[in-house]
Amino acid sequence: MASTHLSLASSSPPGPAREYLLGSSDETLELLQRWFVEFGNTYRVRAPDGRYTWVIHDPDDVRRVLVSNHRNYTKGLGLDRVRLLLGRGIMTSEGELWRRQRRMVQPAFHRKGIERFGAIIHDCNELLMAHWQQAAAAERTINLTRSTSEFTLNVMLRSIFSEDLDALVTDLQDNPFMMVADESRRDPLFAYRFRQLGALVRDLLRRRRSADLHRMDLMQMLMEARDPDTGRGMEERQLVDEILTLVVAGHETTASTLNSTWWLLSQHPDVEARLHAEQDREGNLGPIDYPGLGRLPFTRQVLDEVLRLYPAGWALTRRSIGPDRLGGYELPAGTDIVLSPYVIHRHPDYWPDAERFDPERFAADAPTSRERRTYIPFAVGPRHCIGEYFAIYEMMLHLNGATRRFRLRPASDEPVSWEARINLRTARDLHMRVEKR
Repeated sequence: MASTHLSLASSSPPGPAREYLLGSSDETLELLQRWFVEFGNTYRVRAPDGRYTWVIHDPDDVRRVLVSNHRNYTKGLGLDRVRLLLGRGIMTSEGELWRRQRRMVQPAFHRKGIERFGAIIHDCNELLMAHWQQAAAAERTINLTRSTSEFTLNVMLRSIFSEDLDALVTDLQDNPFMMVADESRRDPLFAYRFRQLGALVRDLLRRRRSADLHRMDLMQMLMEARDPDTGRGMEERQLVDEILTLVVAGHETTASTLNSTWWLLSQHPDVEARLHAEQDREGNLGPIDYPGLGRLPFTRQVLDEVLRLYPAGWALTRRSIGPDRLGGYELPAGTDIVLSPYVIHRHPDYWPDAERFDPERFAADAPTSRERRTYIPFAVGPRHCIGEYFAIYEMMLHLNGATRRFRLRPASDEPVSWEARINLRTARDLHMRVEKR
């Protein structure tokens, strides 16, 4: 069990002697876990520039930073890099701009709102299944990482642009937005190239307005969104930033989670067999409504457990505006804070045998002593992930269409590891054999 704070009488939390810039290398996750064991729920890490970053794991502190005292915190480490990529969309904006944009964007992602995209998800999944069928017949392996990325990107693009996407591209592989799936790095060069796609988005926006077109898609919903206080809509630049944010954030985390899901199923045949039994019993649900997903409780448990072990959003960062008190220590104003769902989801006080893949943890009748803030794959509080319902809906429909037909097996015995960059993902692409059931 991790130790508690070493000394509440101390004016500052403990921490490692070495200097380290969190998130700067592939050893970050390993170090966060090691330091948690050594220093407990609250510690600080000195960066090479002399500034300290606090790392917190206690549920009460998590709740304070993300929920009860959230107005004292802005986004923290890495924000400038993400803003270079996504502009000033809801992932990167702050203050009144963020509050206004959140109010206008959120209705598009309510449970009832996302059901209109069920047919798009179903059709994109059927296209993917056709490719997997061909691979199975030819006894070819698939690049699972690439497949899930293309699938989720196709879903998001068609949900944003609907039939206007066909005016832009005739083949998915010729789609300029495919650079998001083709390139895993998120450096300044990628950010520059990606931002050039804003010109395509502006062209589609202007074309739709000039022709007075009205589509049933996310872009239309954003174009028609109005601030409830002022009645004004979004300016064109803000619309572009929000749409580009959806392109990236709306597909990458979902793709990473599906990638991890298929890997874990291939390593746990007992879980896979029970998932198959549920899917076979319920059959093809098609583009079912969101409440209908309740017919697949074990499938949802599997996804919840995947998100516990490998949350794509492996770290949340904040910066204090004013002083606060966390873990019994006085937190100075202007301090960067890291909360790692990856580590919190392995907290031994709340997750027994935490490294074990066990979907039964999330059964409706499972005994639990967990605090609500020990499971935060989509964050919590006012800045929780706006696409949570969309992502769950999409992944459940994908598994319903895929696991009734196929099982996937690793193409090699090479060990699998994960890397923590902007998102948590496998360090290498996963290649799998497709077997018809």
